Amino acid sequence: MRTAPIILAAGLAALPVPSMARDYGQQGTVFALLEPDLLRTIETKLATLQANGGIDRMNRELAERTERKVRRPDPVFGMAPALKPRSWAYDPAIAIDHDVSDTKGNLIARAGQRINPLDFVTVRQALVFIDGDDAAQMSWALARYTDLSAKIIMVKGAPLEAMTRYQRRFYFDQGGYLTDRFGIRAVPAVVEQAGKTMRVSEIPASLQRGG
Repeated sequence: MRTAPIILAAGLAALPVPSMARDYGQQGTVFALLEPDLLRTIETKLATLQANGGIDRMNRELAERTERKVRRPDPVFGMAPALKPRSWAYDPAIAIDHDVSDTKGNLIARAGQRINPLDFVTVRQALVFIDGDDAAQMSWALARYTDLSAKIIMVKGAPLEAMTRYQRRFYFDQGGYLTDRFGIRAVPAVVEQAGKTMRVSEIPASLQRGG
């Protein structure tokens, strides 16, 4: 039968024909790739900055920016004056995710166990959060709390300037770390130990005048 050879021939004809490599010559203008030495470029720019005093100027500007940040840190985002009293308990206990042993291998805590730092320490000083630029809040905190009874922590203001002016220590809640942990959204706010928890209170102006 001739049918099979005919089908085979048709199938072979349908297969793709491999392309042959061919040199078509140069088509259009060819440009050389020029890649400058990165290190040499940087060295050249640094040498230029050194010669025209640019490096010294940049160092001065960096030092000035750093000093401004130290003297007046960025305010804690989202903080507002307390308009109504709000109070809640903060539980500092944490769950241990692995066994903890001392240097001699004695087991201190097992994985899954809850540890409350207040079982071992007593927080004798209140944490008082204020807006250091608010004269009323500053006066209230200074009149009510001594250095021994509380740490006054600003969420806005210039702590170093206040230390010089009032001759006592002030702190700053950098990045809102403490206010975020305690859930504080308004100031003044006071955090004090209450048994095995910490009592957090936001205090509006009306209660400030009352005590």
